[in-house]
Amino acid sequence: MFSIVLLSGGLDSTVSLSQALREGEVKLCLTFDYGQQARFKEINAAAEIAGFYRLKHRVIPLPFLREITATSLVNPDADMPEPGEKDLNRPGKMAEAARSVWVPNRNGVFINIAASFAETMGCRQIVTGFNAEEAGTFPDNSREYLNACNQALSFSTLSRVRVLSYTQMLNKAEIVRLGRRLGAPLQHVWPCYRGGEKICGRCESCRRYLRALKEAEDLR
Repeated sequence: MFSIVLLSGGLDSTVSLSQALREGEVKLCLTFDYGQQARFKEINAAAEIAGFYRLKHRVIPLPFLREITATSLVNPDADMPEPGEKDLNRPGKMAEAARSVWVPNRNGVFINIAASFAETMGCRQIVTGFNAEEAGTFPDNSREYLNACNQALSFSTLSRVRVLSYTQMLNKAEIVRLGRRLGAPLQHVWPCYRGGEKICGRCESCRRYLRALKEAEDLR
């Protein structure tokens, strides 16, 4: 099976890419520049990961998303949520944090662009890095969203391109463990919403990543 992989340079998409290579052939990795604070770090991480596997990598600029997005994922002047580790298990708190970093229809835009590439390149599937842990507060990470995308793509692509995620049903610690079993280049991932020299360790994405590393070690 030929695949297009949405590769952000983060944990979930890197592990999904690694599994996709076990299942078939990856023709292209796509990374999107929509003005996010971590864009240069994400693009560099994705390039390193694609290079590790000797895969073709392309960056797609989406300046319009930056123009219409005011949340802290894109706007450095907006307050970035910094939840404590205990907050990660509080749905109300995390729903509020999700709104603070929401980018309008981001995954929908990404998937539809990837579907155009997939249909043109003879790929039947798009691989993305969704996960069960964040699906509760980010509805565009959920199984229901993935199923809805596939229903829409059955009409919008002649080849009936489908979206799947090998990490969809896993939490972050499980994704770390899977990545290690697959030999994924986890040393190259960028898990932070910010684009500093080092990960901030305080944003939601960092908190989940660091907790996952600890839990993955504890369960060894």
